[in-house]
Parts: sequence; structure tokens; C-alpha cells
Amino acid sequence: MVVERLGKLHDIKTSGFFLGVPLIDQVAYVVDLRERALDITPQAAITKDNVSVSVSGNVYIQFTDPERAAYGAHDPLYAVMQHAQSAMRSAIGEMELDEILHERARLNTLIKGSVQDAAVAWGIDVKRYEITEIIPDEVIRVAMDKQAAAERNRREKVLNAEGEKQQASLTSEGVKIQLTNESEGNLIKIRNEAEAAKTKLELEAEGEAKAMQVKAMAQAQAIQLIADQIMKPGGAEAAKLALAKDYVQMFGEMGSKSNTMMFNDRPADVNALLSQAALAISSVSGGDKAAASPPVIDASSTSSQ
Repeated sequence: MVVERLGKLHDIKTSGFFLGVPLIDQVAYVVDLRERALDITPQAAITKDNVSVSVSGNVYIQFTDPERAAYGAHDPLYAVMQHAQSAMRSAIGEMELDEILHERARLNTLIKGSVQDAAVAWGIDVKRYEITEIIPDEVIRVAMDKQAAAERNRREKVLNAEGEKQQASLTSEGVKIQLTNESEGNLIKIRNEAEAAKTKLELEAEGEAKAMQVKAMAQAQAIQLIADQIMKPGGAEAAKLALAKDYVQMFGEMGSKSNTMMFNDRPADVNALLSQAALAISSVSGGDKAAASPPVIDASSTSSQ
């Protein structure tokens, strides 16, 4: 409270009771020291790029010096509001529309600093200034909406293009990996098939070689057994009779299958047949004797005859 005595400042009192001289001392001003907010009505302004906008805000103040608040200005709150409006229009005129929309903090700082410098003489401390709304001109709003829509469309197209590009890249990479795996699989398959064919041929060749070896051994043993039997006493006569029997059986089979037959000059001569068989056996025996040279067996054969 501002106490005046006889119309002049006498003392600054806090809230509550105080001692004063009646009719001489009187409370001239009551100053509220609490922080308060002042609403700044929308103000028309023109930006640096010649765009008309309507801007409103709030200024938060607090009286700190009751004497200056009482005697510094006739209406300090009105003065603060007017100065805030003027400072706001001045700050907007120094900035473009995009800066105003994206840099509200900077704009608030400029306005607060301007108002604070002027409010010191009125005993006021400006706490902060906040812009509440920025409304561009109708034509500008339509243009901004179109620009925003175009920007959204551009971003959508860019995102779609990037997505398609990434999809194509991943698809080609997948096809590349698939082809690589398939080619490696085919190569392994061909190698395995070639290895299997090689192993099969080796095994078949080994089997055929073993079979031929076994067959040759069997034939050799059979021939050796026949030769041994022929060299025994009476073996030659038995061989002759067996050969003659086979010879007669051969002619019988020929006669049953064909009407034409060829004979030697004495087909009914058994002695001739036996002579031919003996000649064949003697040739075989001669070869065996030449290979084995068994004189004892030849002697026994001669004595047997």
C-alpha cells in the first residue's frame, strides 16, 4: 500500500494494520504484487515477406516496485499491453512467415525483451511472453494448405519409391541367392552323379574281371581234370567212346532239324568214328604231354593199348 501524507508520498506499507494520523495520512494506491497474465488481443501485422497475419498472445507480469507502479505511469497495465502489442508487430515485421511459424520461441524472446526494457520505469517485471495464435490471411492459408498437401504427396511418393526400390533390391538379391544355391546344388548333383557312375563302372569292371577270373580258373580246373582222367588207364578208351557218342548224338539232332545232311565217306563205320576220336584225343594228349612231359603216364597208356 502506498500511504500519502497531505497528498505526498509518505511510506510504503505491506498488507495488514498500520499506524497513521487520521485525516492526514491516507492510502492512495493499493498495488497487487502477485503475478498476473494480460491477454493481448489479436493484432494485424505484416511480415517481412509481405504476408498479412493476425497474432495474439499473453504477457505475464509482476509488480516489484509499488512506488514506480503508483507514480511511474497513469495506468501501467494499459501501458504494458500497448507496448506489448507494438513490440509484437515490430518483431513480426522483421521476420518472414515461415520463421514466425517455426521460431515462436525466438519471437517470444524478442517481444519480452522489448517490453521488459520499457516496464522497468513502471515497477513491473515481465516474466514471459507467449504467442497463442498466428492466423495468416485467407489466401495465404489456402496456399499453405495446398503447399502442405503437395508436400505430403511428395513425401508419400518418395516413401513409395524408396519402398519399391528396397523391394526390388531385396527381390533381386533373393533371386541371386536362389540362382546361386541352385547352381551350387546342380554342381554338387553332377559331381555326385559322376562319382556314382565312376564307382559303378569300377565295381562292374571289378565284378567282370573277377567273374572272368573265376570262369577261367573253373575252365582250367575242368581241363586239368579231363586231362588227368584221360591219362589214367582206360581213360583214353572212355574218352573215345564219349566223343563217339556225342558225335552220333550230333548227327541225330541234325537229322531231326534238317533234311539235308553231310557225312564222311564212311558214316556207318564205327571204327572210323573211333579213329577220329582217337586222333582228337591224341592231339590233346600230345599237347598235354608237351606241356607236362609225363613219360610214365605215356608208357602205361601204351601198355594198356
